[in-house]
Amino acid sequence: MAREKKRRSNGRRSPLAAAALIGAGLLITGGIYAGASAAIAATDTPTSASTQLTVDDGEKLFQANCATCHGLDLQGTDSGPSLYGVGELAVEFQVATGRMPLQMQGPQAPQKPVQFTQDQIEAMASYVQSVAPGPTYPEDWVLNGEDADVAHGAELFRINCAMCHNVAAAGGALTEGKYAPPLTSTSALHIYAAMVTGPQNMPVFGDMNLSDEDKRDIIAALIFQQQEVQVGGFTLGSLGPVSEGLFVWIFGIGALVGATVWITAKSN
Repeated sequence: MAREKKRRSNGRRSPLAAAALIGAGLLITGGIYAGASAAIAATDTPTSASTQLTVDDGEKLFQANCATCHGLDLQGTDSGPSLYGVGELAVEFQVATGRMPLQMQGPQAPQKPVQFTQDQIEAMASYVQSVAPGPTYPEDWVLNGEDADVAHGAELFRINCAMCHNVAAAGGALTEGKYAPPLTSTSALHIYAAMVTGPQNMPVFGDMNLSDEDKRDIIAALIFQQQEVQVGGFTLGSLGPVSEGLFVWIFGIGALVGATVWITAKSN
């Protein structure tokens, strides 16, 4: 009798062993499944969800984020202007610089963090272009500065733009709380878009004012200035001789007066 009980107890498996066996089985099964899924995903072709957004996607984004002010049919409302004729270039500029959607009403729309991906921005721009065509993207040679005349572009900038943006492109104040933004980090595309679409208080520079060659030269001059290494020490905000003269007047003459007083005190 005792021997029979001993045999039964020896043949009985521990509950911990059973749990360990089940866990090992699950781990092996999960590993095989994960490996197979990764292999299948690697061989699959991209689905439509990963492709570029369409004009229909742009329409949905526009209706959800822009139609409140600009109207469902782009006709404008009391809160926002009509978008007829602005074109995809204006939409890309306004949204990709964070100026739109507008955070609050004010003298002008400030730059702020961008709220959409570039694909979403281009989809909305394409939708606006499909409904109300307007200025579109330039050819590559206009933006990449191919055969550009930087000196000519700098001269054109001084004649047409420096009165608002400052000769060093550092920006400047206008009337009634408005301002011309600095161009010290603006991309070539957005410089071109600003000249063509005339955002905020900026006039539109059409082909009668500045040809594409002229625009290319201005863009090249500004990009060159952005990349230029400052070899003359502190730029003092690049605000020109006024700020530099004020700096010399306060600190330079102040230092001379202080030295004169110190020498006089010592001599006495």
